[in-house]
Amino acid sequence: MVLGAVYILFTCVDHYDEIKNLVKGWNATGMIIGFVLFIVMISVCVALIPIKRKGRVRKPRIRSNSNKTQRPRTVQNRSDQEILSSSLESLSRAEFERLLALYFRDQGYEVKEVGVGGKDGGVDLVIIDQRGEKTAVQAKCYSNHNSVGVQIVRELVGAKRNHDCILSLLITTSDLTEPAKKEAEQFRVDYWHGAVVEQKLKAWGKWQPTNKKSKANSIRSDVQKSQAQVAAAKETICSCGAPMVSRKGKEGKPFLGCSTFPRCRQARSV
Repeated sequence: MVLGAVYILFTCVDHYDEIKNLVKGWNATGMIIGFVLFIVMISVCVALIPIKRKGRVRKPRIRSNSNKTQRPRTVQNRSDQEILSSSLESLSRAEFERLLALYFRDQGYEVKEVGVGGKDGGVDLVIIDQRGEKTAVQAKCYSNHNSVGVQIVRELVGAKRNHDCILSLLITTSDLTEPAKKEAEQFRVDYWHGAVVEQKLKAWGKWQPTNKKSKANSIRSDVQKSQAQVAAAKETICSCGAPMVSRKGKEGKPFLGCSTFPRCRQARSV
């Protein structure tokens, strides 16, 4: 565009006489110079205006997340006998639900495992008694500090209708919060907390967990007691009755001094 403006300028200069004759009665020189400057300004302004290039607009590339798809938590496939010999703390969610299924079958119920180990929609088991009465069971294998909240109770109340159940039962290894207990009483949701669950399973007789932790703790306590006894046997007693401790003299030589120093200044060589 700038080159075009320069070309127009030189053209006007070459045809100065002709342009001067065309504009009679006017100040030809001033008009021509103004006209040329006007054309140059227009050309420069047009050249400065950014021109949008037409073309295909590149869409942002979307990376596939197929390799990063979250997988469901894998559950160790332990046998029923292993589950019956495991403590509640060592059971996974699916294993706890299987344990309850075994319990209810032995109690004479027909058990439908509708949500074991997956998305249950608020119901894990549907148990049917001999009269055909259905109960929706929600199982929560929680730690002791993690109590069941109100939302879980409400989900069970709404989900039992989807399974055509009349009654509902919430079973947890921990406990319910106070608002959850009030909600359960209001909507007639029966619930078993940790102590009740252990009591019923122990009364069943088939659940006999081997408490490996308690055995390890007892062994550790016995070792600590024996070490304390050995340390007490090796302990030297001062004539005042207080135990003597290891100290170092000015020259760095070790000796035994009374632990009540400076009240008692008794010392023995090592």
